[in-house]
Amino acid sequence: MPVIRLYYEDLENLTGVSIGKIKERLPLLCADVERMELDYMDVEFFPNRPDLFSVEGVARTLKQFLEITPGLASYSVEKSGIEMIVDASVLNVRPYIVGGVVRNLQFDSMGIESLMLLQEQLHRGLGRNRKNVSVGVHDLAKVKPPFRYLAVDPSFSFVPLDYEEEMTMAEILERHPKGVGYRYILEGKAKYPLILDSEGNVLSFPPIINGELTRVTESTEEIFIDVTGLNGHVSIALNIIATALAERGGQIQSVVLRSPSESGLEVKETPCLEPTTMEISVKEANSLIGIDLNAEECKKCCARMGLGAGVKNTGTIEVKIPAYRYDILHPWDIIEDIAIGYGYDRLKPELPETVVIGEVHPIEEKKTAARKIMTGLGYFEVFTFSLTSERKQFALMRRKERDAEKVTVASPISTEHTMLRCSILPNLLEILAINKHRDLPQRIFEVGPVVMNLKESYMLAAVSTHANANFAEVKSVVDAVLKEMGMDDAEVVDSDDGAFFEYGRRADIIKDGRKIGVFGELHPEVITNFGLDHPVVGFEVAISSLEKE
Repeated sequence: MPVIRLYYEDLENLTGVSIGKIKERLPLLCADVERMELDYMDVEFFPNRPDLFSVEGVARTLKQFLEITPGLASYSVEKSGIEMIVDASVLNVRPYIVGGVVRNLQFDSMGIESLMLLQEQLHRGLGRNRKNVSVGVHDLAKVKPPFRYLAVDPSFSFVPLDYEEEMTMAEILERHPKGVGYRYILEGKAKYPLILDSEGNVLSFPPIINGELTRVTESTEEIFIDVTGLNGHVSIALNIIATALAERGGQIQSVVLRSPSESGLEVKETPCLEPTTMEISVKEANSLIGIDLNAEECKKCCARMGLGAGVKNTGTIEVKIPAYRYDILHPWDIIEDIAIGYGYDRLKPELPETVVIGEVHPIEEKKTAARKIMTGLGYFEVFTFSLTSERKQFALMRRKERDAEKVTVASPISTEHTMLRCSILPNLLEILAINKHRDLPQRIFEVGPVVMNLKESYMLAAVSTHANANFAEVKSVVDAVLKEMGMDDAEVVDSDDGAFFEYGRRADIIKDGRKIGVFGELHPEVITNFGLDHPVVGFEVAISSLEKE
């Protein structure tokens, strides 16, 4: 969850509200105050509200919520006369780009810090660690438009941010901390994206690093913003940054982009801050929230959340959504805002009318039984994440990757969290690797969900590592587990699972004609892949396998 640092002095200057009142009302915006210090507080916001990832965005929302300036925030966008020429060479490297200008700025140290933190938070969340979206901010006075966006050879050199010497783009990916951290994004590309001014000066090497020439400082009065990426979210990021700077007194200006397209030359002007429109049923809002508001009251709640609203008729309101709100995708999102605008503190709790008696779910009973069995056998329980990667689940385990089985994440935030796990064993091997400096033997287990073929099931997995770990040890443990869980009628047959050693030291567990588990000695290559030094034995068995499918 994003945690934003809000300096009291800066927040009071931007809102005109005392910090005492802000502390009192801010949690009602679904914000969690992590800590309060003498001159600042750290506040956690939901990741679906990137417009709140800066003190300027928080100040705007507070002024609307406290009805100082309720309703839709209005920003004028003047023409800058600046153009960006997009070359065809970059379209198969990093095709999306938008740009904007903000003038008449007066920065101090807190303003610079807020801008940099907003940029990084957008990279991490909306940008999926810079892969989908990356932002560059530049001192416009140090470069000369028009600008060019193109792809160049990795041997092209310039002085990157925080350095004094020229480096080639290839060297930046090898030596610069940002290059090392994000070079995977450009892996396999023959050329790299670059933004130049009319005199050949480098503004940015997206998504890696800006040029040192355009560093933003407290003396900067006008900024050029570039946002590049792989999808249309670049426009959202530009709108969020431009409007945040406008809250600090800046004047937003547009940039004309000229790009090649199938039909010839495409010309567009960014940023576009026109709101979108959605209609909301008052009846549906009342039903979902559990209150009784009329159209005018719903309109007022929308205004407190920075939405523009007009009463269309007694049962419908028309809502205008600001261009910086990334989170509103469905009428229910607006209904949630109406509830927040009404005030969660005003909602009265009620006891449910239906009296029911709860009972333990059957799978929870099985999980509890499995835990008792494993702790009785001398194993310690661990808990690991369900999100993992193809590399850990298949490559490191010497298992074939089956696309039909795996469930992938549509927009992963990192290369380590690209899919839902279909096996728990790799997670346990990671835990052993982290604790390899501790005394042996180590015996750990986990009971948890896996997902295969879009279906969730629960597995029990365990590993044991020490100098004498062997097949006989894990076979005896599996026999005990199957007996205690009432599955002692399961068969043990030869296995071809590549994660385990061959030659009679691996086996599948079969029940009612289908495979429900596997056990054996982990293959030496798997042990080495996870950085382990001693033999490892393990098993994994489905504890929900007896339930009807």
